[in-house]
Amino acid sequence: MTVSPSPAPDPAAHAVRARSFDAAAAQYAANRPSYPPALFDTVEELAGRPLAGARVADVGAGTGISTALLHERGAHVLAVEPGDGMAAQFRTGHPGIPIVRGNGNALPLADSSADLITYAQAWHWTDPARSVPEALRVLRPGGSLALWWNRNALDIGWIAEASRRAGRFFGIDVPAEKQQAARTELADPTGRLRLTRRTVRWSRRIPLDTHLANIGSHSLFLVCPEDRRADFFARERAHLLEVFPDGVVEETYDVLLLVAAND
Repeated sequence: MTVSPSPAPDPAAHAVRARSFDAAAAQYAANRPSYPPALFDTVEELAGRPLAGARVADVGAGTGISTALLHERGAHVLAVEPGDGMAAQFRTGHPGIPIVRGNGNALPLADSSADLITYAQAWHWTDPARSVPEALRVLRPGGSLALWWNRNALDIGWIAEASRRAGRFFGIDVPAEKQQAARTELADPTGRLRLTRRTVRWSRRIPLDTHLANIGSHSLFLVCPEDRRADFFARERAHLLEVFPDGVVEETYDVLLLVAAND
């Protein structure tokens, strides 16, 4: 289960949540879901070129989940990450892949230097009024910007119920379905990008403890007081053992992919 952020977060709280990952970088690396090969096939299709040999900047790279997959596809990938803890975890896990410090609002990259800029689970931490023109500056003519997020497959009963429980816990009244739709609408309020949207479904089977640790690595839980967090996860474990008595959870995701060309 992923935990969607509220549609219009308070800027100060948003900044605190953005920084919360640094203290949980090892938990993030060990438990967050990856991405399916079909996602990268679709990126290639919409970008109109193979990843092999492409100059790629993976921005908000975190611990390198997407960066490593781009590298495996043959891309010449450079990671861009603002957080100390996340960057340190990246270097531990992927010592052969270059990483620079920076964020999407002020990319530390030269003009027209990238064939592809990617944001995996990261675009919503930027200010599109700044990150859109930065992406267009760094992309070469004909290059592409690709944004994607693993989202809950809300047509699956247990996932919808779990999302509702998390929403009630945080007092988020907007249904998760509408939050996810808002993510598309808010991706480019500047109107400068012509975004093509695709969805890729995939799933993974993991131990219940890994599933709970994945949920706990989301920023809403990372900034939550420890006693409240512990109480939620004790109750969530009990709920999920009713659905998965063998302790193995099947997480199902719909990856939302948005791609725009720099014409």
